Amino acid sequence: MSVQAKLTELGITLPPVSIPAAAYVPFSQTGNLVFLSGHVAKKDGKPWVGQLGLTMTTDEAKQAARAVAVDLMGTLDAACKAAGKTLDNARIVKVMSLVNSTATYTEHHLVTNGCSELLGEVFGPKAGAHARSAFGVAQLPFGVCVEIELIAELG
Repeated sequence: MSVQAKLTELGITLPPVSIPAAAYVPFSQTGNLVFLSGHVAKKDGKPWVGQLGLTMTTDEAKQAARAVAVDLMGTLDAACKAAGKTLDNARIVKVMSLVNSTATYTEHHLVTNGCSELLGEVFGPKAGAHARSAFGVAQLPFGVCVEIELIAELG
């Protein structure tokens, strides 16, 4: 099944590339690798604010990480098109997740599963399997709960 067919089956419409909030580009390609800048969690088009261990649960933040995955795929789709390819040519290489959390919160990996699980479902077990890091941080831009960046390879 193609990536687009899987997205349609899941009822997911990819958003356009977000306008950067500072001095950077949404993605950069070198060779066959595409580096996607960090994408922050949004809910209803606005920053999804929260701090794990204080104002937000792991399950809520997992949904936020899933929403970030949808935004990341929108940017990856644009990067693929810029390279004359489609999402079917992409393989997810690495995900790095930053979770806005208190010093005592320890479930960053579970939050990040929201992103990783959706990528695996959409791209399949071969192209969707990826290396990953999940970190807890004291704060993120706009007070969002999660920011995630991604590296993909275009075949």
